[in-house]
Amino acid sequence: MARLKEEAPFLHPECEITDATFGRYVEIGRGSRLAHCDWGDYSYCDRYADIANTTVGKFANIAAFVRIGATDHPMEKASLHHFHYRSDDYFDDAARDEAWFAHRRTRRTVIGHDVWIGHGAQIRPDVSIGHGAVIAGGAIVTKDVPPYMIVAGIPAVPLRARYTPEIAARMMALAWWDWPHAQLRSALDDFRNLSAKAFLERYEPGAQDLKGSE
Repeated sequence: MARLKEEAPFLHPECEITDATFGRYVEIGRGSRLAHCDWGDYSYCDRYADIANTTVGKFANIAAFVRIGATDHPMEKASLHHFHYRSDDYFDDAARDEAWFAHRRTRRTVIGHDVWIGHGAQIRPDVSIGHGAVIAGGAIVTKDVPPYMIVAGIPAVPLRARYTPEIAARMMALAWWDWPHAQLRSALDDFRNLSAKAFLERYEPGAQDLKGSE
């Protein structure tokens, strides 16, 4: 019996979830904290991920201790400390600064489909990670990452592309992450055994018709 289900996410113990939506077959690792997030189908995070104000695409692979969308402190004001926006924690007669929290939530991080984010990586607010990109463990990402690019370092810089531009464009056009569950199962052996190029040659529109005419 499959462990992950279409109907509801698999939440491991000790998770803290605030204002999050989940697609199908999602898994959230032990002790993870999610706030104001939307998760696409089949995406998962490992233990103690901390993810805020983020849209996660489908088939995202997020390792343990990853931090995405870390909230900012107001550097332009007289104090960095949160006593002046979490004021109700300190003063009986003061309210929270809801405008500041609303501003934070507008600084959205976007994770594309089939992205791999390595152990302990950090991705800043307002950053977009393209489909199929790889973020090395421990990297701190402060700028947008193109599709199918591998980045590493502090701050993260490109190391190399996973695919040639042609293969990357064809893979995004194929958009296998939108396939029905049954189609993913029928192609499972090819996901396991074929190179990206061979996979495209088998599954791009018209590929089967072309083979039949040979």
